[in-house]
Amino acid sequence: MSSSGVVVDRRSLVRWRNAVIAAFGLGGLTLTAWAPRLPELKAALAVDTGTLGTLLAAVTVGSIAGLSAATPVLHWLGSRRALSGALLLVAGALAVLGAAALLTSVPLIAAAFVLVGLGIGTLDVLINVEGSAVEQAAGRTLMPLMHGAWSVGVAVGSGIGGGCAALHIAPSAQFFGEAVVVAVAALVLARSIPAGTREQDEPARRRSRWAKVGEWLRGWTDWRLLLIGVVMLGVELGEGSANNWLTIAVSDAHGRSPAMAAVFFTVFAAAEASARIFGGPVVDRLGRVRAVRCTTGLGVLGTALFIVGNSPWLVLLGVVLWAVGVSMGFPLGMSAAAESGPNPAARVSVVASIGYLANLAGPPAVGLLARSAGVLRALWLVAALLAIAFAVAGSLRRRSA
Repeated sequence: MSSSGVVVDRRSLVRWRNAVIAAFGLGGLTLTAWAPRLPELKAALAVDTGTLGTLLAAVTVGSIAGLSAATPVLHWLGSRRALSGALLLVAGALAVLGAAALLTSVPLIAAAFVLVGLGIGTLDVLINVEGSAVEQAAGRTLMPLMHGAWSVGVAVGSGIGGGCAALHIAPSAQFFGEAVVVAVAALVLARSIPAGTREQDEPARRRSRWAKVGEWLRGWTDWRLLLIGVVMLGVELGEGSANNWLTIAVSDAHGRSPAMAAVFFTVFAAAEASARIFGGPVVDRLGRVRAVRCTTGLGVLGTALFIVGNSPWLVLLGVVLWAVGVSMGFPLGMSAAAESGPNPAARVSVVASIGYLANLAGPPAVGLLARSAGVLRALWLVAALLAIAFAVAGSLRRRSA
């Protein structure tokens, strides 16, 4: 039996690991399914930008509900059925989104966004719990690789949407097609997921569902868990700010063309994904705490170079270091939260909620600062929170230590 409480042979472990990596990729793919088609959806629905923003907020509402629902769902259904069920919910939501696009129905679009957010939020907790269990069974760091698969899924999903738009394939057809792919994958991947709820000890497995929900509520008073959440807050605000403001800062503040700004953002995405995919052995050598301190320290340096750089090469170097800076905190924070105590799903849900809040509230906060101080000066907020993440990275130390 592994430290994750699951008995697996090497072949089953490889299948389990690959299934979780694929589930991460599907989550990333789903998250960017509609983004490239928003101009077409906006025109077809005949709504203004404000209304479209309100509709997109439904994804966040659903995601937060999914983060809260994941813990009881896991204990009710077990890992295998819960994870495949979350993927099937995502597939169903994409199908509803396809129907809404076909019927040009604003209420149906809103319902679809809530459903897809619910599925993604639930899936996010479940795959991180599974990823932590695989790590413990394998005895080496795998979570950054898994989150790298999410980043690759984001790129693939964006590429599919952009390609379909270029080929004049209707959004509804794209969403229906992706729904079929996700549904089939859910059924195939379920075969490789071991049964169980990933509880780490027998007393934890015997506790009632209500007791486990109570543990989730108490997680919000666990100082170590909240400090892990602070690390997540810093790196997620850094990533979300790059997603929303990097291209604008490059074009408006650094005076580069929109095409060059897009290239800089592509470099950011590639650097972040690469750091996650190839960073596992580095984490095993340095340990979580030193790895997060090294990356967040580079992130502080990178954002500073991006802000004050007076040549395109310095700005580009800043982009790369900024990407490395936000690459490790989230996956390693998920691992640390999952093994920090009993009921790993509840503990992952707490820190994931903090990360989602940062990704939701951070970019608008940067935008408000940018109104009065300019976008570059506003990005000092990113550097400050990465520095705080550096300072509290000790909270990610392994429980056995």
